Amino acid sequence: MTDIAPIRLPKPPGTALINMAVAALIVTGLYFGREILVPVALAVLFSFVLAPFVIRLQSWRVPRTLSVLVTVFIGFSIMFSLGGVMVSQANRLAEELPGYQQTLRDKIHGLRGFATGGSGTLERASKVLRELDTELQNPSAGRNVLDGLRRQAADKPLLVEIRQPDPGTLSTLVAIIQPLIQPLTTTGIVLIFVIFILLQRQDLRNRFIRLAGSHDMQRTTAALDDAGQRLSRLFLNQMMVNASFGLLIGIGLQLIGVPSAPLWGLVATILRFVPYVGSPISAVFPLILAAAVGSDWSMLLMTAALFGTLQLIAGQVVEPLVYGRSSGLSPVAIVLSASFWTWLWGPIGLVLATPLTICLVVVGRHVDRLQFFDVLLGNQPALTPSQLVYQRMLAGDPVEASQQAQTYLQGATLANYHDKILLPGLRLADADLTLGRLSADRLDRILETVTEVVDDFDSHEDVIGIDEVPSLDPRSNLARLDKTIEAEDEDRRPAHWKEPGAVLFLPGSSKLDEAASLVLAQLLKRRGIGAAAEAADALSISRFFSLDLTGAAALCICYVGKPSPAMVQYAVRRLAKKSKASPIIVATVGGEHDAMSTPMPNVTFVSGNFTDVVDDICALSKGLTSSTALAALAAGVDAALDRAGKA
Repeated sequence: MTDIAPIRLPKPPGTALINMAVAALIVTGLYFGREILVPVALAVLFSFVLAPFVIRLQSWRVPRTLSVLVTVFIGFSIMFSLGGVMVSQANRLAEELPGYQQTLRDKIHGLRGFATGGSGTLERASKVLRELDTELQNPSAGRNVLDGLRRQAADKPLLVEIRQPDPGTLSTLVAIIQPLIQPLTTTGIVLIFVIFILLQRQDLRNRFIRLAGSHDMQRTTAALDDAGQRLSRLFLNQMMVNASFGLLIGIGLQLIGVPSAPLWGLVATILRFVPYVGSPISAVFPLILAAAVGSDWSMLLMTAALFGTLQLIAGQVVEPLVYGRSSGLSPVAIVLSASFWTWLWGPIGLVLATPLTICLVVVGRHVDRLQFFDVLLGNQPALTPSQLVYQRMLAGDPVEASQQAQTYLQGATLANYHDKILLPGLRLADADLTLGRLSADRLDRILETVTEVVDDFDSHEDVIGIDEVPSLDPRSNLARLDKTIEAEDEDRRPAHWKEPGAVLFLPGSSKLDEAASLVLAQLLKRRGIGAAAEAADALSISRFFSLDLTGAAALCICYVGKPSPAMVQYAVRRLAKKSKASPIIVATVGGEHDAMSTPMPNVTFVSGNFTDVVDDICALSKGLTSSTALAALAAGVDAALDRAGKA
C-alpha cells in the first residue's frame, strides 16, 4: 500500500508576517555587523580549508597546538607570498603601460576607420555644412571671436600659484599607513580567529550541539558532519581546480608574450572562485594587453583562444568529474546567492556566497523549521516523481507526463512505472477527492491525462524485462526455461480468455477508478488476456441496463484506494443479477479491501498495486486462486527445469 503524503494543517494567522519580520531583522544585522561578521566568515572559511591538514599532522603524533601553528603559518605564508608577487607584477606593469598606449590607440583608430569604411568623406562634408549653417545663422560669432583675441593681449590675467608647506615626517608616515590600517586589521582578526577556531574545534562543536539541542544528538551530529565534509571537500576541490587553471593561464600567457603573465594567472585563480562571471572578468585585462602589445591581432586571438579553451575544458570536463554533486546547490541558487551576498557584503560576499549558501542548505536539510532553505536552494527535485505526475494531471498536461514516463522507462518496465509513479499519483488524487478538494473539471483533466499517457505507451516494448538478463544467450538453459514456462502458461489458459473484452473492467465509483481500469486493461493485454474498460458511470442506473456483458469471461470492479463494504456489496449485487455466469473480481488498487461480514459466492477479492492485481487475474484465468497460484507456479518451474535439463 502506497503511503499518502501527510496533510499539513494551516498555520495560524500572522505567522508569515512574523517570519518576514525575523528575516528582515537578520538581514539588517548582517548588513550593519559586516565589519565583524566578514572577518569571522573568512576565518571559518579558512578553518575549513586548513582543518584537514591539521588533522593529518595530529595523526602523525604532532601536538595540536604545534599542528595548528605550523598549518596556519604555512597557509598564510603562501597567501602573503602570492600577494607580494601580485604587487610586484602590478608595479612592473604600471611602469610599462605608457609604452603600449600608442599601439592601442593606432589599433582603435584602425578599427574605427574599418567600421566607418567609405563614410569618412561624408562625415567631413557634413561637418563643413554644419559650420557653414552656424555662420549663416549667427554672423557676429566670427567677429566676437576676433575681438576676444584682440583683447586677450591687453587684458592678460596674472598667474597666481599656491604652494603647500612641505609635510613633516610624521604626516608622511600617517599618509602611508592610513590606507593599510583596515586591510591589516582585517587580516589580523582573521588570523586570530583561524588559530582559535582550529585550536578549539572540538569544543566549539560540542557547544553548538548543546545550543542546537542535545536531546537529538544524532541529527545535530549528522548536520555538522554533512556540512564539514561537504564544505571541506568543496573548498579543496575548488582550490586544486582553480590553481591549476591559473597556472595554465600564466604559462600560456607567458608563451604568447603577454606582459605580467604570473599576475594574470593569480588573478584568474582568485576570480574563478566567483561563480559564472569570474573567468570572463579575469580575461578582460589580458585581452586588452594583448591588443596593446602585439603588432597585429594574432596575440589577441591566441589569448582569447587560451581562455576559451581552458574554461570550456574546466567547466564541461574537469569540474563535473571533480565536484560531482558535492555542492548540493541548484544553478539558480548559485546566481541568487551571489547577487544577495554581493549586495550585502560587497566583493568579499561574492567570494563567500557559495560556502554560506551551502551552510544554509545543510541546515535546512536537518532542521525541520528551516527546510525551505533546502527546497529553495538545494539541487534535489522539488517534487517526487509521483507528485510531479499528479501535478501534471491537475494541469491537464499529458506531454510532460509522457516525457517523464519516457525518461523513467529507459531503465524500467512499463508495469514498474505504473506501480511506482502513476499509482501513487492516483492515490494522491484519491486523498484529495476524499477531502472534497477535487472539482469535476479537475477529475476530467486527470482522466484525460491518464488516458493519453496510457494510449501513448500502448505499443511500448520494455527494453529490460522484470526478470530478464540483458546478456542472456538464447541457446542457454535459462532462456529455454523462460520459453517453456511462457508456452505452458499460454496453453493452460482457456481460449475464451484471449478474446477481446474477456475481462471487462467496471470503475467502482469515480473517474479515478476509470483511470485505474485503463491501466489494468493495458497490462492484461500485454499478458495475452483480452481486456476492455468501461466509463466511470457504467454502474449508474442510466447506463447499467445497456451494458453488454456477453462474451465477458470475468467482470472486474476496480477501485482506487479503500472502498466501503456497503459500496462493494451494492455493485456486486447489481452485477450478479445481470450476469449470473461470469465470475466477479473486486480489485482494490493501491489499498486493501475490508473483509465482508457475509461471504459472497462467485466473487474474488484482489488488492495491491497494478502488478499484483494483474498477477491474480492471470492466475484466475488458468483456473487457479491467488492462494494456489504460487504453488502451481513453483511446480511448473520444477517441471520446466527437468525438461530443459533433458533437452
